[in-house]
Amino acid sequence: MGDAVTVVITGASSGIGRATARLFAKDGAQLVLAGRDEGTLEAVAAECRGRGATAISVRTDVSSEADVDRLAEAAIERFGRIDVWVGNASLYSFGTFEQTPSEVFDRLIAVNLLGQVYGARAALRVFRSQGRGVLVSVASVYSRITSPLVSPYVTSKFGLLGFLEVLRMELRDVPGIHVCAVLPATIDTPIHQHAANFTGRPVRPLPPVTDPVRVARAIVRVSRRPRRLTQVGRVQSMFVYARALAPALYEPVIARAYLAMALKSGSLPISPGNVFEADRQVTGVTGGWRLLPWLRRTPGR
Repeated sequence: MGDAVTVVITGASSGIGRATARLFAKDGAQLVLAGRDEGTLEAVAAECRGRGATAISVRTDVSSEADVDRLAEAAIERFGRIDVWVGNASLYSFGTFEQTPSEVFDRLIAVNLLGQVYGARAALRVFRSQGRGVLVSVASVYSRITSPLVSPYVTSKFGLLGFLEVLRMELRDVPGIHVCAVLPATIDTPIHQHAANFTGRPVRPLPPVTDPVRVARAIVRVSRRPRRLTQVGRVQSMFVYARALAPALYEPVIARAYLAMALKSGSLPISPGNVFEADRQVTGVTGGWRLLPWLRRTPGR
């Protein structure tokens, strides 16, 4: 592959970001790993070094443009360039719009949407100076469909996909710079354990739940062969077409099904989850959801 590829990954502490770091590490990439907790990040960096990568960790809150700029500067200072920028940091929240505190709603927009905007701005400055680079933004199937209880997440992901589409149009005549969107469906990561929850009830992901390594593979793949949009998770991606073809039917059916499947019986104290503070305990690649038989993805991934 020639010189080692330099890759920045935000949200590298767990889930899809950590899985992506591992895959790039196997190829001997030069990694710049970003997240909110230094200890967890350094553990991921050490893991990647053990897999053959050169890796540094940079504590970053992507809702701060100054932090994101420092992240890009750290990558240039250490490795001299950025070949791939993976925007992956994301927060999640359960609750109706009226149940969700305004500061939580605003925080999800700041991280999930503005964090990607700041990352794109920092990456493009570098890409333009180099004449090349690949921006890979992890959006969501929720960039194209809706359900109850996740209004800030859906708002942020709809906005992100629109932003990426405009950005791609503006860069259409710039050879060497590519903008890619990856849209995962329900993935077995700790995001549900990390999520804020204002419903007063336990929650669970909608089946089927997909291995996060599949998303990581898609990210690595489009970084090498850029593609405008890649969806991961065939079953739930079908709802994109259902919503487009029959919105009047889609809304009541999905609303009832989501509330029935996502909310478990019992009670749970409301919690802001990891919205304002990083979770230092649950930092693995998976959330353990595929261990539950009814949530498993069907064979043949």
